[in-house]
Amino acid sequence: MVTRRPAVAGSFYPSDPAELRRLIADCYRHAVGPGRLPPSEDESHGIVACVCPHAGYIYSGPVAAHSYLHVSSLRRPDLVVIVGPNHYGVGSGISSYREGEWETPLGKVPVDAAAAKKIVDLTGIVDYDPVSHKMEHSLEVQLPFLQEIYGRFSMLPISISFQEIETAKELGRGIADLLRNREAILIASSDLTHYETADSAREKDLALLKAVEQMDLEAFYATLQRKNVTACGYGAIGTVIEACRRLGFVRADVLKYASSGDTAGDRSSVVGYPSARFVR
Repeated sequence: MVTRRPAVAGSFYPSDPAELRRLIADCYRHAVGPGRLPPSEDESHGIVACVCPHAGYIYSGPVAAHSYLHVSSLRRPDLVVIVGPNHYGVGSGISSYREGEWETPLGKVPVDAAAAKKIVDLTGIVDYDPVSHKMEHSLEVQLPFLQEIYGRFSMLPISISFQEIETAKELGRGIADLLRNREAILIASSDLTHYETADSAREKDLALLKAVEQMDLEAFYATLQRKNVTACGYGAIGTVIEACRRLGFVRADVLKYASSGDTAGDRSSVVGYPSARFVR
């Protein structure tokens, strides 16, 4: 059994389990957070899909908590699919994990080997490549939030370096085929504008999120270019938009937008953080 060790425990989030649990709870209760802990008052069935940021918890955790309060409306998922960017550009351009477990301070999360094989077969563009995942944080940081909600669950990690629209369409089609008629969670892991003033980031990011709300993939990519939005996981968002369109979702709702200026205080150079849910 191959075990992926955590790459950013002790930096992006605490390595001590008790401290990590406290910080996750604090994210929900934070002034920028949703103000209460899971589970959601709603109860969902089928697919629950969202956009969620992936920075250090002290920066983006309160925004991520909005996404996870929504996620908790699905009481017993049989699969969690997380799509995120490959920040380091190492390994395969689009990669999953053949089998094994991902470890965090809260325990181990098994990879669904059957789902991994199916997404490889369905798309023809996904490879098995553990090297792509070894250092990457965009998927890893989602796991402790999920573990606090569900305890044990199975996952399908997908890391992408190729983020152009055609890849998003092809990968989104494959994910939709994989998830149809399942009880599953689908997460697009992305931060938005990087290292601009809070006002500049907000203007650009809200324009981009308008295209997300409309689930307009072409407008989403056009806004990225026109506004020069430096979203690191835009391909992950595009992939999930395409998958959700094929799965019968009709719109997205922005649950929260904030930046590191709202959580860390420095508004002169921020990173934007989105939380959004997809709605049937």
